[in-house]
Amino acid sequence: MGPDDFLFLCAKLQNTGLLKDSVRKYYLVMRAFMLRSGLIAPYKSIRYHLKEYSTQAPENAKELFNLRHASLRNAVERAFGVLKKRFPIIGSANEKTYSFDVQCEIILACCILHNFLMGMDPDESLVAEMDADLSNREEVED
Repeated sequence: MGPDDFLFLCAKLQNTGLLKDSVRKYYLVMRAFMLRSGLIAPYKSIRYHLKEYSTQAPENAKELFNLRHASLRNAVERAFGVLKKRFPIIGSANEKTYSFDVQCEIILACCILHNFLMGMDPDESLVAEMDADLSNREEVED
């Protein structure tokens, strides 16, 4: 899921009111997303990418926060990457084809099917392929 996909999804969620929940929840967002209540973005001008911490541990609370934020973001990107590889309908430009509600149902159905398939016959090659893609992307971003 790229930055534009994520911003589109968050904008749609805000318009629906789904981000307003009676139970206090927080949503992980990227720096580019506007700071709002309930959205957690990393600190600006502080080391962020996981590779930046491979040779030197966090030196203060803000760096530790950014390290944990980057780690969680990586897990989310990996999960969506695996889903997009397994179910191409998620990775295609369907926002013009399907309503927002249908898009949510497609993602939910794909998550359920993926979990079922992983329980029956795990395909670790998808996860390994996604890890390699994320690693290559981080090298390009640096």
